[in-house]
Amino acid sequence: MPHQLDVKTPNDFDLVCTRIFAAPRRLVFDCHTRPALVKRWLLGPPGWSMPVCEIDLSVGGRFRYLWRNGHHRQGIRPGRHLSRDRRARAHRRHRGF
Repeated sequence: MPHQLDVKTPNDFDLVCTRIFAAPRRLVFDCHTRPALVKRWLLGPPGWSMPVCEIDLSVGGRFRYLWRNGHHRQGIRPGRHLSRDRRARAHRRHRGF
């Protein structure tokens, strides 16, 4: 089965992305919520690094990703966790898109 990404826009503010992975749910959840794992895959173009990856998984907790390249350019994506289900999903609100 191909790993297709399903993207929906239920309103003007939300983007819902759904994808099925050939991996245990817990591993996929950890790859999206543990800073050490997020820093391994959520990268930008070649030459960029993620020196800051902060994730507070509590409901209302904040997260912040900061990318930087060797030319003094950087990008930041802050947000807040709205809800979570340890078995399957984390509902987040991103700022800075």
